[in-house]
Amino acid sequence: MTKIAFLGAGSTVFAKNVLGDCFHAPALQGAEIALIDISPVRLKESELLIKRLNDEIGAGCTIKSYLASEAAEALAGADFAVNAIQVGGYEPSTVIDFEVPKKYGLRQTIADTLGIGGIFRALRTIPVMLDYCRIMEEVAPEILLLSYSNPMAMLTGAILKGSRVKTVGLCHSVQGCASHLCRELDLPTDDLKWTVAGINHQGWLLEISRHGQDLYPEIKRRAELPEYKWKDAVRFEQMKWFGYYQTESSEHAAEYTPWFIKAKAPELIERFHIPLDEYPRRCRVQIRQWELMRRVITGESIEGLSYFGEEEKLEGPMVGWIKERMQGFIDNTPGFEQITADALFDAAVTGKSLKVGQRDVVREMVEAELFKHERTSEYASHIMEAVVTDRPFTFGGNVLNTGLITNLPPNCCVEVMCVADRNGV
Repeated sequence: MTKIAFLGAGSTVFAKNVLGDCFHAPALQGAEIALIDISPVRLKESELLIKRLNDEIGAGCTIKSYLASEAAEALAGADFAVNAIQVGGYEPSTVIDFEVPKKYGLRQTIADTLGIGGIFRALRTIPVMLDYCRIMEEVAPEILLLSYSNPMAMLTGAILKGSRVKTVGLCHSVQGCASHLCRELDLPTDDLKWTVAGINHQGWLLEISRHGQDLYPEIKRRAELPEYKWKDAVRFEQMKWFGYYQTESSEHAAEYTPWFIKAKAPELIERFHIPLDEYPRRCRVQIRQWELMRRVITGESIEGLSYFGEEEKLEGPMVGWIKERMQGFIDNTPGFEQITADALFDAAVTGKSLKVGQRDVVREMVEAELFKHERTSEYASHIMEAVVTDRPFTFGGNVLNTGLITNLPPNCCVEVMCVADRNGV
C-alpha cells in the first residue's frame, strides 16, 4: 500500500486539491494518507473535508491526522511527502515582512521569492524543513519529498544540500505558463509543446509550439498590440528586451529587478499596473474565504458572511476569472439557470442572500468547490503515479544544477524539465 504524508495539511484547500487528484489516480487509490499540521483545529477541519472527498470519489484511502509533534509516526514508512508549510503565517510574519521594509521605503508585491521578504521567509522555514528531513531520514529513508513551499529555490536548495532526502520542488507557475500566455493573447491552447528553464519564478519559456509551428513570432506580435500589451505588462516588457516569456506573473516579476518599482519613478507603478502589497491583500481575502468555507464544512450558517470582503479591491482580470468560474458553476447546477454570474458575484462580495426557492446559491457554490473535484494538471499526483506505475511523466521541477544550465552556478537550485518514473526523479 502506498503511503502519502502531507506536511501543512492545515492549508485545507490546497491539501484537498492535491489529495483530490490522488483520489482520482487508480494507482494511488487505497493509499494511506497522513495529514500533519501544527494546528489541531485546522487539522480536524482538513480531515473532515478530505474524508468526505475520499468518500465522494470512492478512492478507498485511509486518512489519519497527526500533530507536528507526532511527525515521526506520521512519516514512518511513507513513500511520498508533500510539503506545503508556511512558518509564521499571515500574522505576524507576512505582515512584518511587508510593514518593516515599507518604513524604509522598500515596497514589495509578493515577497516570497527573494529580497527582504523572501530571505526572511527562508530563514524561518529552512530550519523547520530540515528538522522534518531528519525525521524522514530515520523513518522513511526512501521517501520522495514534493515541496511546494516558498521561497522555492532557497528552500529546495537547502533541503537538497542539507539532507539526504530525495526532493524536487514544484511550482504552479510552470505548469500553467504556456496555456496562460496563449489565453491572454487569444491563441489556441490545445496541443502546446513547450520547454522551461531558469530559476524558480524566473524560469523562461524557451520554446513554445503548436502542431509543430513556433508560436513565439505571433506571441511577440500580439504582445505589442494595445488590446493585449497591458494585460501582462511587466512580463511582456521583459519579453521585448530578453526575447522570452517569464514563468511567474507580472506582479511577482515586478519586484525581481530594479526596473519597475522605483521610489523616484512612481509613475511606473501605474504604467505597468503593479499591485504593491498584493500578497497581504490576497491573504486577507483567503482568510475571509476560509471562514466561510469552514462554516460550510462544519455545517454552520453563512448568513450575512462575505466571501471576498467589500473592503478588498477586486478588479480587472481577477474579477473576470472569478465570474468565469461562477458561470461554470451556474451552468453545471440544475435549477440555477436564471442566476447570472454578476448577481452571484455581488452576493459573494456583499454577503447578501441569493436564493432559488429554499436553496442558498452561495452555499451550494462553496459546497461544490469543496466537495467535488476533478483531477487537475497539478504535478504532485502525476509524479507519484509515475513512480508507482513506472509510466514516465515529464514536468518542470526544481533540482540542483549539475551541469543542467551551464551559465548558472553549479549546485544552485534551478528549474528545468524533469522525468519521474520508478527510479524517482
